Amino acid sequence: MTTLVYDAGALSAAEANDQRMWRMHEEALVRGDPVVVAAPVLAQAWRGGPQPLLSRLLHGCLVEAMDEAVARAAGRTCGKAGSSDVVDATVAVLAVRHSAEVVTSDRKDIESLSHAIGLRIVLRVV
Repeated sequence: MTTLVYDAGALSAAEANDQRMWRMHEEALVRGDPVVVAAPVLAQAWRGGPQPLLSRLLHGCLVEAMDEAVARAAGRTCGKAGSSDVVDATVAVLAVRHSAEVVTSDRKDIESLSHAIGLRIVLRVV
């Protein structure tokens, strides 16, 4: 079983009806793989609707709240990486927490955060 964590680019790809994104998502659901979206990622991608494809995608996802431990870890990660992107840092932290792969449109940012954490995060680029 492979857990996936989506970043905002993955959510945007779904809303844009990117067929690679939808194929990846549907295959994960068929296999029973958990799919995680951090609440700050949803906030970054949500524009008040209607966003029917994004809403459809979210039905198969666990939207995970940002608790204090994740917030502190994301902040530490930003500090180590010299980044101010707390949302991407949250994605990286959750990927480590869940031993997950990240579905992203922004390979460079997630790789930089991965290096700051000191662990390799497997990326799937959409």
